[in-house]
Amino acid sequence: MSQWKGIKSFKIVLLIMVVFILGMTIGLVKSHKVSAVSNGMYEDLKVFTDVLGLLQKEYVEEKNSKDLIYGAINGMLETLDPHSAFMPPNAYKEMQEETRGRFEGLGIEITFKEGILTVVSPIEDTPAFRAGILAGDQILKIDRELTKSLSLMECVKRLRGPKGTKVTITIMREGFTKPKDFTLIRDVIPVRSVRHELLEKNYGYIRISQFQEKTASELDNHLKALEEESKGALKGLVLDLRNNPGGLLDQAVKVSDRFIESGLIVSVEGRKEDQKMKFSAHSQGTLSPYPLVVLINGGSASASEIVAGAIQDHGRGILLGTQTFGKGSVQTIFSLKDGAGLRLTTARYFTPNGRSIQAKGITPDITVKPLLPEEEKITPVPKQPMEKDLERHLIDMEKEPPKEKEKPKKEEVKEKQPVDNQRERALELLKSWEIFKKLAKENK
Repeated sequence: MSQWKGIKSFKIVLLIMVVFILGMTIGLVKSHKVSAVSNGMYEDLKVFTDVLGLLQKEYVEEKNSKDLIYGAINGMLETLDPHSAFMPPNAYKEMQEETRGRFEGLGIEITFKEGILTVVSPIEDTPAFRAGILAGDQILKIDRELTKSLSLMECVKRLRGPKGTKVTITIMREGFTKPKDFTLIRDVIPVRSVRHELLEKNYGYIRISQFQEKTASELDNHLKALEEESKGALKGLVLDLRNNPGGLLDQAVKVSDRFIESGLIVSVEGRKEDQKMKFSAHSQGTLSPYPLVVLINGGSASASEIVAGAIQDHGRGILLGTQTFGKGSVQTIFSLKDGAGLRLTTARYFTPNGRSIQAKGITPDITVKPLLPEEEKITPVPKQPMEKDLERHLIDMEKEPPKEKEKPKKEEVKEKQPVDNQRERALELLKSWEIFKKLAKENK
């Protein structure tokens, strides 16, 4: 009798935790609602609760019920795409702090590629960046513990920690004969979402490293500063989205809106009608239509691909660099009752021309590969992981053959360039733009 009561109570707990009505609130945390359970699902859940009861009664060691249920939830999410994840209360709190621009750790974006923990990109001016951690590095161990046996959230938890504490990660890189240990000291990671620089002769440079809660307003402040520094004579802008792993969709839409006067920016499509949305540009707040070059690479993902795709489809600027990551899905954050969170892939997004970039990425108008420093030429940089390389990634679903605008002919740059040859090439393009504009006036 007592066993039946225990099993029955677990059924009630489980039903509360796993049944949701999914809604779409981009960039906001949303609480879940309980839905009716079908007879088929109830039978499946009965098998699960039977196993849960047997574990508690028969397993050789006593187990905490919350640990078992959290483990079961993680197991469920392992059957979905790699961007869906369960976050225990502590991890959920850290995620919320990160979107506000501050956390403590090493400063790297990570994912699993073919079952191996892999660096997507290091964040500028962080312990990982300064130690020379590269995109594509494989993290085999964290403090001598194999990462292959850990979940992504468990790896994140082990890499983060209080400022001043040490962590040793074992890295395997293409060109290494054996894995190498890197001992890093954790620090506060104040992710600066936006920074700027005035380049020679009134050309501006804006770097967006991540899309956080205040990215759009920060962009406005930096653009205003550029206008003041150039005495109102800004002739062109380089927008750097390289190694930008994404962030909040609403901020990506607002940033795109600054450069596009009208028309569709991005469309979002999920299984339900209320998950289908279209975001359009507004003329109010649109910047002056000065020449624009957008820098992208394999570390440009998700929200940064939305911005790049919108600018490319509207012909507002030139995309320069290498193929982007190819993450064309949207994640919604659900807040659970015990303080935990659920990050769930709920929709796909499409560029203004109807392109899905899922597992394909965005191709630049002009391909310019980065030039390696002399000391790195001996050791090849590992191939950067793309969305299509991730286990369980969503299959591309193109709505219809897109009507793409004619793009400038792609070209490969092989001549010797400065270290950041991509930025230098972007500046050259802006200068050429100004020269051709003058020639057109003279020949009228």
